[in-house]
Amino acid sequence: MLNGTANFVLSRMAAEGLSYDHVLAEAQELGVAEADPTFDVDGTDAALKGVIVANVLREARGEDALSLSDAEVAGIEDLPVSALSLAGDDGRTVRLIAEASPDGVRVGPRLVTQNGTLAVTGTQNIVQVETAHAGRLNLSGHGAGGPETASAVLSDVGRLPPAEARTTVRWHKPPYAAGFRWYVSKWFYGVLPNVSPQRL
Repeated sequence: MLNGTANFVLSRMAAEGLSYDHVLAEAQELGVAEADPTFDVDGTDAALKGVIVANVLREARGEDALSLSDAEVAGIEDLPVSALSLAGDDGRTVRLIAEASPDGVRVGPRLVTQNGTLAVTGTQNIVQVETAHAGRLNLSGHGAGGPETASAVLSDVGRLPPAEARTTVRWHKPPYAAGFRWYVSKWFYGVLPNVSPQRL
């Protein structure tokens, strides 16, 4: 689960029996959802993150990179609260899951065990990795909200090259970061949104 906004909406709908529109408005009021939450609720944000994860793995295996258009994507905007209620009656709940596998990337609402590892609530995100030798690994943390967004923005800004280096930036696009560019200067390298060097 790679989108805290979608997770907040789904967990509130399930816990309180509230409608999608009601919970989304609440999320926007709390600063958990953006004014235009389209990418969060239609699965695009999770798909972009899933494609980046998949491409890191594919690059390690020497495989061609994927792009967003290669992902199968479904969102939560049309999910009725009755579906969450029925899932709850069966000891399960619904979460927006991004799955990266050798077959590609799929994003959509999936049934998960109600008290299982993937049933994190609120703005929590969780990444579950199946490994050959270490078994299943789980990493989780908050994924939406003011402090979380501010932390991510400040982290990105902190990785910008110094002003005097911006004219010496060399750009290239790694296959695993579709929609992003790596920048390399004599001081630093990192990832930025796909913007032209003139905008820096």
